[in-house]
Amino acid sequence: MATHKEITNSLLAFQEGYNKNKKLKIMNRDWNRVILIKATDVESEHTLKLEDGELSVKEGAPEDPDLVVTSDSETLADLFYGDITPTEPYMNGTLVLKGSEDDIVRLDFISLMIWGE
Repeated sequence: MATHKEITNSLLAFQEGYNKNKKLKIMNRDWNRVILIKATDVESEHTLKLEDGELSVKEGAPEDPDLVVTSDSETLADLFYGDITPTEPYMNGTLVLKGSEDDIVRLDFISLMIWGE
């Protein structure tokens, strides 16, 4: 089980990887989204906000997210550190994504661009 702090650190690593990638920032400059990251086994909610190509992370849940990413704390930390891809936890039901299919695919693509396969 990961702690809230470990999830926070993984999201900050994800943010850093994203914001250092100029191609991603250009590709997503018109994709403004608010994403809720929620752990199922510990008290932990974070907001990822993509606005004008920049990604920010803050603690707490947004009012009206465009996309909701829910999983156990360990999966979330591993996912945002790039230790695992979202495919297996998504297929076995450990990772639940709620939002438009386009948004889900875009988030997956961003992960691949940051961490590789």
